[in-house]
Amino acid sequence: MPQRAHIAVVGVPAVSHVLPGLEIVRELVRRGHRVTYADDPVVADLITGVGAELVPFTTTLPLDDAEWPDDPVTGMDIFLDDAISSLPVIRAAYENDRPDVFLYDIGGYSARVLGIDWDIPAVQLSPSYVAWAGYEDDVLPWLRAQPGAEEHFAKFESWLAENGVHGLDPTSFAGRPDRALALVPRAMQPHADTVADTVTFVGPCFGDRTDQGSWNRPEDAEKVLLVSLGSAYTNRPEFYRRCLQAFGNLPGWHVVLQIGTYVDPAELGEIPGNVEVRSWVPQLAVLHEADAFVTHAGMGGAGEGLYTGTPMIAVPQAVDQFDNADRLQELGVARRIDTDDAAPEALRSALLELTADPEVARRLTGFSAGLQAGGTAYAADLIEAEVPGLQR
Repeated sequence: MPQRAHIAVVGVPAVSHVLPGLEIVRELVRRGHRVTYADDPVVADLITGVGAELVPFTTTLPLDDAEWPDDPVTGMDIFLDDAISSLPVIRAAYENDRPDVFLYDIGGYSARVLGIDWDIPAVQLSPSYVAWAGYEDDVLPWLRAQPGAEEHFAKFESWLAENGVHGLDPTSFAGRPDRALALVPRAMQPHADTVADTVTFVGPCFGDRTDQGSWNRPEDAEKVLLVSLGSAYTNRPEFYRRCLQAFGNLPGWHVVLQIGTYVDPAELGEIPGNVEVRSWVPQLAVLHEADAFVTHAGMGGAGEGLYTGTPMIAVPQAVDQFDNADRLQELGVARRIDTDDAAPEALRSALLELTADPEVARRLTGFSAGLQAGGTAYAADLIEAEVPGLQR
């Protein structure tokens, strides 16, 4: 019988950070391992739903998307404060129940601290970009020039020293893990060829997601378009109205418009007959049927679009989405249209041009095939390889 390992995950309760690694957790549980997962109970259903045991702590992170700051230093400070607050609770929970390996989110600093202190392997699961050669020279000068940056790094250094972490500055501690799995398409990574060998690009990790429900293409739909701005940036009624003008009654097209929980469908006015408006949809299930995707270009959505080989119109809203949109366009599989420029005519023209271009389809076929060769099982294999003495 295969040996059973104790694998501990330390996360943060942002859905966009939990979801990318969730199927890996499910796969590890399926293989017979005991997986515990330290996080705030606000995401307990996601965690226990894949068979992991919740190790609860109370987060200090904002739980309302609107409360997250735009300032990068303030954002980093929020993650650090959460780690400072949660480390004593996580340390106490695992003191007498030490795992064989830690997995941790890019904001789950506590796991790396404990891994160093207890000499336990720690593997970062990155839902976004990882550091490349020269990253510090490219980014740090600008970052350190921002208001509050020096105070942030001084607090970080002090916290590390207090917890026995020496010889690692905050940037190396947070951005240069001993081992990392990048849950993003390699094609989306800046300077991918210069990323350290300690990072493995496993790509997006999907399961069958049957628990999220299914979606079937209407029989009379020649083509399907999904419009979704993800889970966080959905309070955009004017943009949705423009989409209705752009794609409503477009011959041959059926449109799935996901509007989130902030917008009342009544705000959109008359809904054309070829449009179904939903507050939420099983996105991957729709994309398997879709011929095009209007997305905010979050890393999760970008990865799903590449995985399913779906041409994209990228309408970035915040943070890394602008860079992601540019990258998708550089790859020749998308058009970037900023929100202010997203007139109905521009959206419609982009859709028709993208879906009629055989080169776009050819490129997407290649990306899709490459991503399907990696994924969840590959990531689980690599994690098992980090467990000392594991025999299968």
